[in-house]
Amino acid sequence: MSIEKVKAYFAQFGMEKQVIELAQSSATVALAAEAIGVEPARIAKTMSFRMEDKCLLIVTAGDTKIDNSKFKARFKMKARMLSPEEVAQMVGHAVGGVCPFAIPEDIPVYLDQSLKRFDTVFPAAGSSNSMIELTCDQLEQYSHGQWVDVCKLA
Repeated sequence: MSIEKVKAYFAQFGMEKQVIELAQSSATVALAAEAIGVEPARIAKTMSFRMEDKCLLIVTAGDTKIDNSKFKARFKMKARMLSPEEVAQMVGHAVGGVCPFAIPEDIPVYLDQSLKRFDTVFPAAGSSNSMIELTCDQLEQYSHGQWVDVCKLA
């Protein structure tokens, strides 16, 4: 199960107990925000995009969407999301639990600047009812992500 892979990943940093498992679904920004009582913008959603025959992940604030012109300028290609089946196969996490942790090493992770306005954010942790609270510095450290500016407010 993906959540077990994510817990094992965080165990190497002594943070596995920080993974929050909920009784209810947190598969969408709205559900996750409601489940833990935070504003939806603080939910760090991870989006999966096609990059030739591979993929890339972009983690962004819950109240944003991809700005196609910024995406194309940064990545030199049109933003095309993966299908749910492709996400599960390529990333190793199912839609609703996709996160930038415990993923194949060849998948690049990008963190959108929209997250930096918060002290802490809540990315998923491998399942549709899990998450972890991290500072932006921790998110960068544990995801091995690179900061970009490719989103706009929804």
